[in-house]
Amino acid sequence: MQREELGNLALFLAVAEERSFTKAAAKLGISQSALSHTMRRLEAKLGLRLLTRTTRSVAPTEAGERLIETLRPALEDIGDRLASLTELRERPAGTVRITSSAHAARAVLWPVTDRLTAENPDINVEISIDNGLVDIVSDRFDAGVRLGERLDQDMIAVPISPRLRMAAFAAPGYLDQHGTPQTPYDLAEHNCISLRMATSGGLYAWEFERDGKELKVRTKGQLVFNDADMVVAAALAGRGIAFTIEGHVDRHFAAGSLVRVLEDWCEPFDGYYLYYPSRRQPSPAFTLMLEALRYRA
Repeated sequence: MQREELGNLALFLAVAEERSFTKAAAKLGISQSALSHTMRRLEAKLGLRLLTRTTRSVAPTEAGERLIETLRPALEDIGDRLASLTELRERPAGTVRITSSAHAARAVLWPVTDRLTAENPDINVEISIDNGLVDIVSDRFDAGVRLGERLDQDMIAVPISPRLRMAAFAAPGYLDQHGTPQTPYDLAEHNCISLRMATSGGLYAWEFERDGKELKVRTKGQLVFNDADMVVAAALAGRGIAFTIEGHVDRHFAAGSLVRVLEDWCEPFDGYYLYYPSRRQPSPAFTLMLEALRYRA
C-alpha cells in the first residue's frame, strides 16, 4: 500500500466518524472540497461506494462500515505505538481524554490534573463532563470515571478515591417546620427533592443501609432536577429534603446552612475508579496520569 492510500483511508475514517464533510474538514484542517474530492478518488480506486451522501448528512454504506471495522483498530494500534515513542523523549508528552461525572471531576480529577499539567507542560488533558454511561471505546476516550459498583467486567479499574458516603439533608428552617425524619420510612411524609438519572431517565431511588439491612426509598416531592448542584440549591432554599454524595455538601454542613438527617442509615460504599480497556496499550502520558490519580489508602 502506498503512503497516499493510507492517508486517504485515515481521511475516510474521519468523515465516517464525524458523519459530515464540513466537520471532518475542520477537524483535519483541510478544505471541504479537497476532502470530498479525495473520497471520490478513493471510492473510484476501490470500485465501491463507501459513503452515502445527502444534503444534510453523510453515512457509511455497508462496504464503508466493513472498512471502518478494519481501519479503526489498526489505526488505533498505530497511534498507541507512536505514543509509546514519547518514552524516548526527555519529557513525557501526549493527550489524555477522560470522561467523568461532575463531582468526580471537581473533587478528584481536577486537583491531580492541575498539578500534573503544571509539572509536565507537554501533557494535555481533556476532561469531558457527562453524568451518563459513556462508551469510552466508541467515543475515543482514554478512560472514564465511575463508581465501583457500576464498572464493566472487561475493563481495567484502578481506585482513585477513598470510600464515599451518601447524605440526606435539609435546611434548618425546613426541619423546624416539618420535623426531622427518624427512619427512611418517614420520608414518605416529607417533600423530597429528586434527581433524574442521566442513564435511565428514571428518578434515583434513595439507597440506605444499617446493620446489614439495605433499603431503597422512592421519594416524592414538588421538585425534580437532573443536576446535583440544583438539588443542593433547592435544599438550601428550604424546599425539602435532598440526598447526594456528602462531598457535595460538606461545606454547608460546616456552615450550618444544611443539617444532615438519617446519618446512621448512610454506610460507606466503594468510591471512584478510573477504568480503561484492557486491550489498549497505555501511552506514557496516560500512565503518568494513572499513577498520579491512583488512591493509596
